[in-house]
Amino acid sequence: MTIPTLSLNDGTSIPQLGYGVFKVDPAETERLVTEALAAGYRHIDTATIYGNEEGVGRAIAASGIDRSELYITTKLWNDRRGAEQTRAGLSESLERLGLDHVDLYLIHWPAPKNGPVQETWETFAKLREEGLTTSIGVANFDDRFLPAVLETGITPVVNQIELHPQFQQRTTTLLSEKNDVKIEAWGPLGQAKVDYASGPIGEIAAANGISWAQAVLAWHLQQGRIVFPKSSSRGRMDENFASAQVQLSSEQLAVIDGLDKGLDGRVSGDPAEVN
Repeated sequence: MTIPTLSLNDGTSIPQLGYGVFKVDPAETERLVTEALAAGYRHIDTATIYGNEEGVGRAIAASGIDRSELYITTKLWNDRRGAEQTRAGLSESLERLGLDHVDLYLIHWPAPKNGPVQETWETFAKLREEGLTTSIGVANFDDRFLPAVLETGITPVVNQIELHPQFQQRTTTLLSEKNDVKIEAWGPLGQAKVDYASGPIGEIAAANGISWAQAVLAWHLQQGRIVFPKSSSRGRMDENFASAQVQLSSEQLAVIDGLDKGLDGRVSGDPAEVN
């Protein structure tokens, strides 16, 4: 099965469907990433704060998969600001991952109480020039915070934000798309905090002979977003992977579009408050 790729604004491409390790126990990470790679995933999304970069690195090293076939993302945590700390953050991540570069490096949150991100973002561009990361982007930069990054003249390739049917962040999505910044949806299934299995999505899933999760992931993929659902079950990994082959009708996509609750649909932290 072939996973579709999306072209990024720096001339590179990214697998549209990956495997995320948010809240994956560090002791279980190597095993689960090994399972994900065996299931066909080649895009792995981790972060310093997850505490499991080492497990990701061990799974990569043991996989025998050529590095050129893998797409690895990690993120700089909020306690790192400025050129020196930013460089140290990536260096430490690379050591834990056992890699000489990552494919995508993200500022994890705007963390406004920790100071401006401009110097950090400009350092990201230098790290890219030096080959320590192929691409650079941001995470959780909604329409309040993304403009400050765009004003530097250095455009991120992606903006990774909480996005699922009841929280679609349309203003941020439109701003990102206007500037050719691809949206990565974290928590694409609502982090098990929303009942998407019943109601309209359940009906769409039943009509297509698929699971509710496959219906939601197909909705994301057909809208041109990048997703990396987390699962500790090989069966679920395979099911999520197969969502790349699902095609919903335009009417079904519109039904899911109509589930947006705006800010009332958020299930995780407000970027203005996460520091």
